[in-house]
Amino acid sequence: MTSSSAMRRALARARDGKALNDDEALVLLGARGDDLVALMQPTARVRDAAMLRAGRPGTVTYSRKVFIPLTRLCRDRCHYCTFATVPHRLPAAFLSPDEVLAIAREGAAQGCKEALFTLGDRPEDRWPAAREWLDAHGYDDTLAYVRAMAIRVLEETGLLPHLNPGVMSWADLQRLKPVAPSMGMMLETTSTALFTEPGGAHFGSPDKDPAVRLRVLEDAGRVGVPFTTGVLVGIGETVQDRLASILAIRRVAREYGSVQECIVQNFRAKDDTAMRSTPDVGEEEYLATVAVTRLLLGPTVSVQAPPNLSEPQEISRLLAAGVDDWGGVSPLTPDHVNPERPWPEVDELRRWTEESGLRLAERLTAHPRYVLGALEHDEPWIDPRLHAHVRALADMTTGLAAEDACAAGRAWQEPDGGLAATGSGRGRVDLHREVDTHGRTDDRRSDFDEVYGDWDEVAHRVDGAPQRMDADVREALSRAEIDPAGLSDDDYLALVTSDGAELDALCRLADDLRRDTVGDAVTYVVNRNINFTNVCYVGCRFCAFAQRKTDADAFTLSLQQIGERAAEAQRLGATEVCLQGGIDPALGRTAYVDIVRAVTEAAPGIHVHAFSPMEIATASAKAGVSAREWLQEVRDAGLGSIPGTAAEILDDEVRWVLTKGKLPASQWVDVVRTAHEVGLPSSSTMMYGHVDHPRHWVGHLRVLTRLQDETGGFTEFVPLPFVHHHAPVYLAGLARPGPTMRDNRAVHALARVMLHGRIDNIQTSWVKLGVDGTRQMLQGGANDVGGTLMEETISRMAGSEHGSAKTVAELEQIADGIGRPVRQRTTTYGQAEGVPA
Repeated sequence: MTSSSAMRRALARARDGKALNDDEALVLLGARGDDLVALMQPTARVRDAAMLRAGRPGTVTYSRKVFIPLTRLCRDRCHYCTFATVPHRLPAAFLSPDEVLAIAREGAAQGCKEALFTLGDRPEDRWPAAREWLDAHGYDDTLAYVRAMAIRVLEETGLLPHLNPGVMSWADLQRLKPVAPSMGMMLETTSTALFTEPGGAHFGSPDKDPAVRLRVLEDAGRVGVPFTTGVLVGIGETVQDRLASILAIRRVAREYGSVQECIVQNFRAKDDTAMRSTPDVGEEEYLATVAVTRLLLGPTVSVQAPPNLSEPQEISRLLAAGVDDWGGVSPLTPDHVNPERPWPEVDELRRWTEESGLRLAERLTAHPRYVLGALEHDEPWIDPRLHAHVRALADMTTGLAAEDACAAGRAWQEPDGGLAATGSGRGRVDLHREVDTHGRTDDRRSDFDEVYGDWDEVAHRVDGAPQRMDADVREALSRAEIDPAGLSDDDYLALVTSDGAELDALCRLADDLRRDTVGDAVTYVVNRNINFTNVCYVGCRFCAFAQRKTDADAFTLSLQQIGERAAEAQRLGATEVCLQGGIDPALGRTAYVDIVRAVTEAAPGIHVHAFSPMEIATASAKAGVSAREWLQEVRDAGLGSIPGTAAEILDDEVRWVLTKGKLPASQWVDVVRTAHEVGLPSSSTMMYGHVDHPRHWVGHLRVLTRLQDETGGFTEFVPLPFVHHHAPVYLAGLARPGPTMRDNRAVHALARVMLHGRIDNIQTSWVKLGVDGTRQMLQGGANDVGGTLMEETISRMAGSEHGSAKTVAELEQIADGIGRPVRQRTTTYGQAEGVPA
């Protein structure tokens, strides 16, 4: 029971606008009676600040929508749900395209602007009827059908899809972002007991694992999707669970800026469910939850309460508790999740809102700051293929729905013009958005500390080359001499953290292994890097290369320019072109194939080494095809191999510190595995020396060894030292200033030892290490110096001081300086044609 003094203190802090700690928020969740009335004074102020910040002072919003229940089949078994049903109660497993369009057309005729797609989670995993329907209609899975129907709705009605398909992966979000301005999924609760314990509301529902659902929220932020989420109050969770759920949403909102609204939904018991006898959450308990949500989320996230789940006389108190959005309201379709609670008429909702001294205005599926951010300020929230659809319905002054706008069908994607397509991208990380009003850095640093321990200690352990007992390293070295690739992770960690005489011994061993494996020749390839665009929306926090479309330094080469550069490279003796570009959402469906063909037509016979796993995953997802199909298409067009970049560190804890939008480690592995399986070899890389730890280096190499054992498709391993000078993650104080020379020697030597018998070629980067550094690596396990490049922008933009091109003579001088012969090679390490062996 909460003491009166604790309640008074918490109310006083809320009244004075002070940040609440967890204990104070927990106390306020128990506010009732006069305490609840007192709590509503500061919540109303924060609500007003939220409306002002959103550019709609004194205005509560709603979205006029139609509800499209694409399928009511679901693999989950939530104990309060009447939406999900069984196949024999439905005329078909899914609504047909004609049924979907009939609903959407009627909605457009009645002035709606949103098509809310709601459905059960992956029903084909549970119900054969769902699998059979999808197979019969030519869809790989439910989300493929969702995507197809969203495009049909856009093209034939102009309604803006808002997608609620349940749990989605990073790739799913990438696949769906081009067809929907916004998406959503209720977090509901972080209570694991409700998921794991028999009788819990979510027991037997695989998609209601709180960890899985939180990952969806985070991935939506990484992909840049305006996202709706929320909590479901009264399903058996404790008050502590309720607070933890709100705080989890706040963390994601602060981290990514992608949570556009938080729904606080009150449980309503339904007949014919396991929880039919569970009492509805009390009005004051519900209002206190709304109020605390508003105070904890602050003015940057809208707080929504479904108006049909409360009585008319409760509306004014919900507004006072902090609600500034009513969500979707339909003049046509019922709330299929709560069919027993009809929507209020919009005129009624307006009257109730005005009786509280506020106005009511219609918004679009994406809230105004995302609409204006994408369409006016070149932010990456809405895919360029949707800009025309959104602009047609938006008031570009406020970002709300235009009063006189009517939905009308229009082409979803402009005729494919390859690189001539236009759109916006995402540029450098805005460091101002990562510092709060008190000058503190955001949650990333504290998250890192939580995972790895004290930041300064981690930096010291890595930069200072932690000293292990000499005996540990000696024993590991002895074992490595017998079986280099067969050591334990602890042995490898001992080796890579060695220093002094022990490190020298490791480098000698690595050099001996190099000599035994590939001989003394230092190899190189004559190639040219062609950076075909620097427009990128991913937001890697180590990259100074990426630009927005509207930035003065942004560029996108035409197909003719790409072909001319390839032909010039071939005339100069290049056997390879390496194509590198940003992740530009404006690139058309055939852009990558067109690029490959432009190169092969202009320079017949040249090897095309192109498209990182990040580019492949994003392009295939947005095209709505599998990575395998996409790779086969570009392979058939002339692609010869792919660079194994975008790997950074294959550990998601590190990846999420480094970047918001990068693909997960498992996705990188899947793409590379698929490339190898369709006959496209690849390099492999590791960028180190930022927020990583030596154990991550060992783990990364372990992932590569497993994949090489599966496919044999890696041609080389390339350690890439982090270049910190202009990297946002370093400028924000979150990363150390690159690896030390000790780290560089240790990483290259470890790679040679650990990859022995699997990946024969270890490449060292002269761009990042310079001549002296490159020579040291060549004496400690490396055998290859990469290529002549002729053009290399990414490292130069990051602050590399070692140039962007070298002649063959300059590469030969690197080897001459250590008394080693040189040999020109092909991309796949064969003998270059016409060059003496």
